[in-house]
Amino acid sequence: MSFYETRILPWLLDLAMRQRQLVPYRERMLAAARGRVLEVGVGSGLNLPLYGPAVAQVYAIDPSPELLRLARGRAADAVAPVLLTRASAERLPFADGVFDTVVTSWTLCSIPDAPRALREMRRVLRPAGRLLFVEHGLAAEPGVARWQHRLTPCWRRLSGGCHLDRGIDDLIRSAGFDIVQLHTGYMRGPKPMTYMYEGQARPA
Repeated sequence: MSFYETRILPWLLDLAMRQRQLVPYRERMLAAARGRVLEVGVGSGLNLPLYGPAVAQVYAIDPSPELLRLARGRAADAVAPVLLTRASAERLPFADGVFDTVVTSWTLCSIPDAPRALREMRRVLRPAGRLLFVEHGLAAEPGVARWQHRLTPCWRRLSGGCHLDRGIDDLIRSAGFDIVQLHTGYMRGPKPMTYMYEGQARPA
C-alpha cells in the first residue's frame, strides 16, 4: 500500500467522519442496538462511545490497522466491552447466527464487494436480529445521480474506494434482507456526496 493510503488517508477519513452533523445520524442508529453487536467498518471508532446499556458486547472489525489503532482510544470510553479485530467484511470470522445486531455506518460505499459483505452480515445475524445502517449513496434525483456516476471513478481513487453511486436499499434487499425502516434525504453539503440512507433491516 502507498504512503498516502497508510499514513494520510486514515487521518483524512477520521477528520471527515468527525463532522458534527453526522452525530445525530449515529445517535439515532445506535439507540436501537441490542445484545451482542457486530460493527462492520469501525474505522477510527467514532461510534464506540455512543453504544448504550442495552448492548452487551461490541465486536468491531476493519481492514485498516491504522484506523484500528485510532479506534483503540475510543474503545476505552465505551459503556460495553469492545473487541477490535482486523478483518474483511466479505469474509467475516464469525459463526452463523451469533449476533443480535449488525451495524454499518458510511461503510458500504467503500467495500469492494458490497453484496458479498451484506450476505455475510445476514449470515452472522440471528433470525430475529437487526441490521442498523446509515450510509450515503445514489440520489433519487436523476440529475444528481448522473453527477455521482461521473464523479465516482475519480472520487474512489482519492477516498479509499468510496463509491458515490451505490443504491444502498437495493443492495440490502438483494442480500436477503427486508427493510423495515428507511429514511432518505440530503444532509447539508454538496448533493453528490450527501444523499443519506438510514434505517433498519432484518433477515428475510
